[in-house]
Amino acid sequence: MAPTNSTDTKTIDVRNHVGNDVRALRKSHGYTITQLANGMDRSVGWLSQVERGQTDASIEDIRQLSKIFEVPISFFFRNDLAEEAERGFVVRKQSRASLGTRQDGLLEELLSPDLSGEFEIIHSTFEPNRESNWISARPSQEAGYLISGSLKLSFRDRGFLLESGDSFQFQNEDYRWANTGEVPAIAIWVISPPIY
Repeated sequence: MAPTNSTDTKTIDVRNHVGNDVRALRKSHGYTITQLANGMDRSVGWLSQVERGQTDASIEDIRQLSKIFEVPISFFFRNDLAEEAERGFVVRKQSRASLGTRQDGLLEELLSPDLSGEFEIIHSTFEPNRESNWISARPSQEAGYLISGSLKLSFRDRGFLLESGDSFQFQNEDYRWANTGEVPAIAIWVISPPIY
């Protein structure tokens, strides 16, 4: 029997999925929307838009929410909106869980069906003329392949300019990225063990 393609039958709204999670967590912890917004140093209007699926939370916002609610970041990266038969096996393009926004400079989408394995695969889009602060070393091994654009990765006293088709690998390193080009840089990033 041939597998069905869920894209023919429905569209999955991942933004609403994250918003619904934030609302459910807020209510289960007894926070009003004003209390949570104040705790995040955000406006009530912004938080309301996140909860209603009208805007995305940045990666830093998600990190802050995961600390407030004492849940792993992976909680927001679930693939439970997929067709039941595909869960744990397949991630459809339109149902990727995402963190961050293009306005923030980095959009990360989870390509792995879940985070139960020994590694995770992330589709990262780095916006033009944007750069990160230093990212503290994580207890993980990381590798990637640059699909398009160019990206500079810096480690302590070294910097490497990567072009489309280049790959990289590092472990337990502080690093930062910069896209000084005019087009987005797109990379596939593999992290072991999963950090989200």
